[in-house]
Amino acid sequence: MESEPDTPWGLRNRARLALGYELLTRRSELIVLRNQDVGPRSDGTLRVLIRHRKADPYGQGRIAFTSRRTADMLRDWLDYRGPEIEWLFCPIYRSRVIDRCLETTTVRRVIKEAARRCGLRPDLIASFSGHSMRVGAAQDLLKWGVDTAAIMRAGGWKSVNVLARYLEKAEHNVWQSLP
Repeated sequence: MESEPDTPWGLRNRARLALGYELLTRRSELIVLRNQDVGPRSDGTLRVLIRHRKADPYGQGRIAFTSRRTADMLRDWLDYRGPEIEWLFCPIYRSRVIDRCLETTTVRRVIKEAARRCGLRPDLIASFSGHSMRVGAAQDLLKWGVDTAAIMRAGGWKSVNVLARYLEKAEHNVWQSLP
């Protein structure tokens, strides 16, 4: 996120990367978020309703939460974007926001461009996808000692078997924290 330029596009992309990571969203879930899906909480964080989900045939959605840091980034973007746009993240053309949602391919592109600016190896950059924020966040939560039930809740997984596929390549040494 820190590699994003100090431009309107960078402001939007920082907020989008932070939100996608903390909500453990798929790219299709991230781009269709609207203003009405986000609400402030008394502790400075945000409550987000993720309506459109792959594994939600009845459209019930799921609730997810952000950190204060991500809430601040999103507020900065929304201050620039203005209240007249209904989509949380929208295209910017010639420094003007356009009232429509982004394409799913823009999520992958932003991730890969940020990785390139950070100087990562080309083979590593090639392995990133629009799903990388979801996978990376789940693996980071595991490494930080968050329990499986909380990770499942944060990512909207109903099956530990599905979560296990996300965590199978996590470099997590359970012996490191033991006496």
